[in-house]
Amino acid sequence: MRALVTGGAGFIGSHLIDRLVARGENVVVLDNLSSGDLAFIQHHLDTGRATLVEGDLCSLEDVMGAMALGIDTVYHLAANPDIRLGTRVTDTDLRQGTVATYNVLEAMRLHEVKRIAFASSSVVYGEGAPMPTPEHHGPCMPISLYGASKQAGEGLISSWVGTFGLQAYIFRFANIIGARGTHGVIFDFIHKLKADPTRLEVLGNGLQEKSYMEVGDCVDAILHVMDHSDAPLNLFNLGSHDTASVRQIAEIVVEVTGCTNAAIEYTGGDRGWAGDVPKAMLAIDKMLATGANVRMNSAEAIRHTAKVLLEEIGLE
Repeated sequence: MRALVTGGAGFIGSHLIDRLVARGENVVVLDNLSSGDLAFIQHHLDTGRATLVEGDLCSLEDVMGAMALGIDTVYHLAANPDIRLGTRVTDTDLRQGTVATYNVLEAMRLHEVKRIAFASSSVVYGEGAPMPTPEHHGPCMPISLYGASKQAGEGLISSWVGTFGLQAYIFRFANIIGARGTHGVIFDFIHKLKADPTRLEVLGNGLQEKSYMEVGDCVDAILHVMDHSDAPLNLFNLGSHDTASVRQIAEIVVEVTGCTNAAIEYTGGDRGWAGDVPKAMLAIDKMLATGANVRMNSAEAIRHTAKVLLEEIGLE
């Protein structure tokens, strides 16, 4: 078996490649290295179990080159990693999300690759969805450009399933955190405390509340669901059993970093930035029904992440 992982040098992609290689699969990595890190996958490249194609998903030619290498399954994880960037450069998610996903699907059609897993997001549900939110909730009305691009990607994929006979797995992620993280609230808090150990600025009022899933749990769930669900189009939420507030995250990071005298200061308002959904929790009953499990709850995943990122940054 040979898998293509878009964004494979990135946070979630590199963990997925670890699992795929451990299962005996060969992997082609398509990444432009704009936010990924080759160090995450270099050992797989060195052993020959993974092959890097440095290319841009916004180029159909680049995607076609990777797809020509005998691919059985595509794991499409690449996307703009910074949701807030879309508020300043408004075509970012259109290009790196919607157009990139079209290029992946078109290259699959042309090379007769029939199986895809897609990293979508809880943000497609928008604001005001019931908590926990089931997969059948709708209509989905995202409030961020990132969320709109994910919803567009889902629509393109379902249309390729219906028109060209693909089999697809769409995974709506909660907030995925863990080792090798290069952005996000925990990463930001650690760097803020590194710059000033006496003060931690928190965007919003700290009452924002979301589910957090450790990245190992996430990639294990992806592979488990794909092994145990075989419909033409499969839609699953992936998340944890509970939520944590931004205030809790700030307190955990302050404790783990040892900056216990830091003053936690809130900028106010019910959200961190335009397009942020302040409260979100996914229903994961469908995922659990396949036999998939979650080892860490939100607080455990946050504490684990703070510790491993401290070690990776070199502050431990």
